[in-house]
Amino acid sequence: MNRELVIPPSHPRYASLMGREKIVTGFKDGVVAAEGLIAHGRGECFDYLIGEQTQDFALRAIDAAASQLLIASYPVFSINGNVAALCGDIISSLNSVIEHSAVEINLFYYTREREQNITNMLRKHGLTKMLGTDPSNLVKIPELESNRRFVDSRGIFQADTVFVPLEDGDRTMALKKMNKKVITIDLNPLSRTSQVSDITIIDNIVRAIPLLLERIKFHKQNSNYDQLRELIDGFDNKRALSQALDLMRVGAVSR
Repeated sequence: MNRELVIPPSHPRYASLMGREKIVTGFKDGVVAAEGLIAHGRGECFDYLIGEQTQDFALRAIDAAASQLLIASYPVFSINGNVAALCGDIISSLNSVIEHSAVEINLFYYTREREQNITNMLRKHGLTKMLGTDPSNLVKIPELESNRRFVDSRGIFQADTVFVPLEDGDRTMALKKMNKKVITIDLNPLSRTSQVSDITIIDNIVRAIPLLLERIKFHKQNSNYDQLRELIDGFDNKRALSQALDLMRVGAVSR
C-alpha cells in the first residue's frame, strides 16, 4: 500500500516540518544545493532551543530592520537557494512594498542551472527584475575569494543597506568593510554573520520574513523618519545576541 506523506496541522512541529518539505522540494527542483539541506538542519537545532517561536529580541530586531530598510537610499535583498525555496513569495512582496529596493541572486555553491531555476521560481512569485545573473554586470568584492565575491554593479555593489538572510560570514565582513549596513536572519547567534551584522534577527526565516513585511507596511504608514531613526539607534545587536544565547542555554538544559 502506498502512503503519501501527510503532515496534520495538529502536529506539534507542523511549521518546522512544512519548512523542511519546502527545502526538500527546492532541492528536487534544483533550487537548493545539497549543502543547503545541511545548513537548514543545523538551523532547526537552534530553532528548537528558542522554542520554535519568535522571541522578543527577534521582534525588536525586526522593527529595527524594517526601519533601516525604509530609510535606506538603496536597499538590496540578497537571495540564495534556501531563501528562495522557503519564502520567495514574501521576498517579492518586500521588493514591492519598498519601491526603491532591488533583489539580487547571489550563490555560494554556484551553477548556472541553479541560478536559472531560482530566477524562474522568483518570477512565478511576481518578481520581474532580478540582479546578479548577467555576467557583464558582475564585479568583485575586495578581499573575498568565494563565489559570493561576485556581485552586481547595479545592486549589492551600490547598495547602502544589504539584507542577507542565511548568509556566508566572510561576505558579511567584506560588506561591512565597504561601509554598508547589513541586516541578516540567522538562528545561530555565534555565527560570524550574526556577530558582524548591524541588525541580526535571531529567528526562523519562515516566521521572521512575514513579520518583517508586516512591520514595514506598518511603519510606512505610521512612522516618520525621526521615529524610524529612534528605533534603529535604540537597537543593541550585541544585547540581542546575548539574550538569544541566554535563552538557548535555558532551552538546552530544560530539553
